[in-house]
Amino acid sequence: MARYTGFFIVAVPIDRHRQSLIEILESCNLDIIYNTGDSVMAREIPGQVSISKLVTAEVLIEKNTASESEVRMNFVIKNEELPLQTNNHCRQMFELVSHSIMNNNNWRLLESMAL
Repeated sequence: MARYTGFFIVAVPIDRHRQSLIEILESCNLDIIYNTGDSVMAREIPGQVSISKLVTAEVLIEKNTASESEVRMNFVIKNEELPLQTNNHCRQMFELVSHSIMNNNNWRLLESMAL
């Protein structure tokens, strides 16, 4: 199972954060399947890759440490694919989502870390 994690702190009003996050995930060809106050789960839309390569993105929003203008997020991008190559589909999707978060015009990236 391929699994990649990322941590991001962004400067954005808390009331605009959720909508921006959903727009980012949808722009990466991910469909929102679960959305609560402190987490979002999205799944890659079938049709482009085999079932085992379909990616799931889980986002945990740290509401207890969020301020009016700063939000921390933990991301996990995973699928059932064995990561036999360093440039696998799950890694490509992780990099796409990470890049979209880092370059989003709706907020300012304060800190990031990807594993």
